[in-house]
Amino acid sequence: MNSPDSPSEEQSGNVSGIRPYLLTSGRAQPVDDSLEIEAQVATSSHGATAPGNLTFEHRDIVELCRTTMSVAEIAALLRLHIGVARVLVADLAALGYVVVRRPAAALDQDLGMIERVIRGLETIR
Repeated sequence: MNSPDSPSEEQSGNVSGIRPYLLTSGRAQPVDDSLEIEAQVATSSHGATAPGNLTFEHRDIVELCRTTMSVAEIAALLRLHIGVARVLVADLAALGYVVVRRPAAALDQDLGMIERVIRGLETIR
């Protein structure tokens, strides 16, 4: 809870204070509904040359993904709800700004992958 002297998240410009439906234009599902949270995202050559044409949130993702990372990591680092991150990443992939690499093994069969994702997310906190 904010004290009377401290600004709210909306007043301070913190993106996490913005309602999720504003970031996704009211959409709750990504254009690619099969996008996994463990999928690896990297900025494409097209994305590397055109960040000025993007909204703040999209530009932040493109810049962040110059180093390949998972959708879950993007959400954690940008303090976005995982559903919002999935929608934004799927939009960027559909437009060719990022490349999504899907996991080779099914997660329900790869306990080691699940443990690595959990450990990675815990180190971000």
